[in-house]
Amino acid sequence: MNDIPQLTELMYAVDTFYFLICGVLVMWMAAGFSMLEAGLVRSKNTAEILTKNIALFAIACTMYLILGYYLMYSSSAGGFLPNLGFLIGGENTVDAITAGGEDAPYYSMRSDFFFQVVFVATAMSIVSGAVAERMKLWAFLAFAVVMTGVIYPVSGYWTWGGGWLAEVGYSDYAGSGIVHLAGAAAALAGVIVLGPRKGKYGKDGSIYAIPGANMPLATLGTFILWMGWFGFNGGSELKLSDAASANNVAQVFVNTNAAAAGGVIAALILAKLWFRKADLTMALNGALAGLVAITADPLSPSAVGASLIGIVGGLIVVAAIVTLDKLKLDDPVGAISVHGVVGIWGVLAVPLTNAEAGFGPQIIGILGIFFWVFVASLIVWLILKAVMGIRVTEEEEYEGVDLTECGMEAYPEFSASKK
Repeated sequence: MNDIPQLTELMYAVDTFYFLICGVLVMWMAAGFSMLEAGLVRSKNTAEILTKNIALFAIACTMYLILGYYLMYSSSAGGFLPNLGFLIGGENTVDAITAGGEDAPYYSMRSDFFFQVVFVATAMSIVSGAVAERMKLWAFLAFAVVMTGVIYPVSGYWTWGGGWLAEVGYSDYAGSGIVHLAGAAAALAGVIVLGPRKGKYGKDGSIYAIPGANMPLATLGTFILWMGWFGFNGGSELKLSDAASANNVAQVFVNTNAAAAGGVIAALILAKLWFRKADLTMALNGALAGLVAITADPLSPSAVGASLIGIVGGLIVVAAIVTLDKLKLDDPVGAISVHGVVGIWGVLAVPLTNAEAGFGPQIIGILGIFFWVFVASLIVWLILKAVMGIRVTEEEEYEGVDLTECGMEAYPEFSASKK
C-alpha cells in the first residue's frame, strides 16, 4: 500500500515534466517563425521582422500571465462571456497556478500555464508574417497586447476553457481552429486595413512576385516548426504516464510527421504541374499546411489517413496562395492560406476519422472563432490606424523598415548604400 502514493507522485512528476518539455518544443517554434519570416522577406526588412517576433513572444507571455490565462480558464462551463470577477478581487479557478498542483489531477497547474502560454504566442506569430514589410513596429506590438490578452483568450475560453463551443461539441485536439484559424483571422483583418506592399500589384491586375532574401533561412525555419509541432500536437494529449496515453502520444507523433510529409509532396507536385517549376516556397508552405491540417485531430486517423489529410492540405494551400494574390490580399509568407484556409480544412476533416465529432459543431466552431477574431481584430486595427497609424510611409517602405524602425540592417556588409 505504501507504494501507491509513491507511484502517484512519480506519475505526477512524469506528466508534469512531459508537459513542460512539450511547451519548450512549442516555444522553439518561435525560432521557426522568425527564421521562416526572415527568409521570406526582403533583406532590408529582416531586422524588423526579427524584432517583431521576439517582442511579440515577450508580450504574449506577459499578457497571458496577467490577464489571458484567467479569461480563458476561470469561468464556468457553457458560457459566452468569460468571468471577469478576478479583475475586482473575486475568486477564480486558476489560483493553483502558484500552488504547485494540489488541485490538478495529474500534473502541475504551472506546467499547464507554461504549455498554454506558448500556444498564444504561436497564434500571434501567424500575424507577424502576413503584415510584414509595411507595418509600423509599435502599431503591431500594440495589437499584440490586445490579441494575446483578450481576443485569443475569449475564443479559447469558448473551446478549451469549457465555454459554449465546447458545449455544442466542437472538437479541436490541438488547435487547427482555436490557434491557427484565430491567428489567420487576425492577420486577414490586418492585411485588409493595411493594404498591399508597393509594387506588388499593377493597375492592370498584374501580380508581381517579390522574392524573399534567404531561402536557406526559410527552409531552416520550416524544419524548426516541423520539429516544434511534435510538442504542439504531442503535448495536447496532456498525459504520458500510463500505457494508453503513451500509445496515443506515439500515434500523434507518427501522424503529425506523416501529414507534414504528405503536404510537402502534394504541394511540390501541384506546383510543378501548375507553374512548371518545383517551387521551394510552395513546398515549405505545403509542409506547414500538412501540419496545420492534422492539428485538429492527430490521434484518430491511421498514419495513411493522416498522410491523406496532409496531402489535401498541401493542395489547398497552393490554390489558396494563388487565389489570395488574385484578390490582392498581400501576404508575404502565405500565413493566411496556411493557417486560415488549411486550418478550416483541418477542423472539417475531424469527423472523417473521429466518430465522436460531427460536421455541424465543427462548422459552428469555425464560424464562431473566425467572426469573433476577425471582427474584434478589425476594430482594433482601425483604432490603431486612427490613433497612431499602422503603415510606414512610402519612402520608408522603399528604404526598408530595418533602418526606419530599428536603426540597423540585418546584413550591413552587403548593403548597397554608400557610406
